[in-house]
Amino acid sequence: MARKTIEEYLRQGRVSRPDIQLQEGLPAKAATFVSLKKHGMLRGCIGTLMPQAPTLAEEVQHNAIAAATQDPRFPPVHISEVPELEISVDVLTPPEPVRGQEELDPKRYGVIVESGWKKGVLLPDLEGVDSVEEQMEIVRRKAGILENEPCRIYRFEVQRFK
Repeated sequence: MARKTIEEYLRQGRVSRPDIQLQEGLPAKAATFVSLKKHGMLRGCIGTLMPQAPTLAEEVQHNAIAAATQDPRFPPVHISEVPELEISVDVLTPPEPVRGQEELDPKRYGVIVESGWKKGVLLPDLEGVDSVEEQMEIVRRKAGILENEPCRIYRFEVQRFK
């Protein structure tokens, strides 16, 4: 569905309402991240921490288009690139606060850190992120939160579809 959405949007500038039956057991509404890789390298990744769209399918569509066209780290995806994209969709559980890093596991949980207006997010089970210390270092850096700066920590789980 994510690939079809990106293709349709890049060709026509719009997307049809989702007409797909989602896998049984998925929530009707949830936050998602859509990640795009090309030849193993990140090409775009956009998501939400709380659901924004009326349905899970519409959430995926919105984030697929955003990952392809609005990730500020990359130029927009060109239609010719679509066949080469590896696309993954993560469906997130609601974030839950944790008391400390001992409640984290980089293979199982994604992490959110907040300090004032600064916020960073890191998905779980990422290649090269093998320890809680690495996970926290990366997500703090993304947020611009210093190592000794206090922050609130949240964790979430995902169902990943590739």
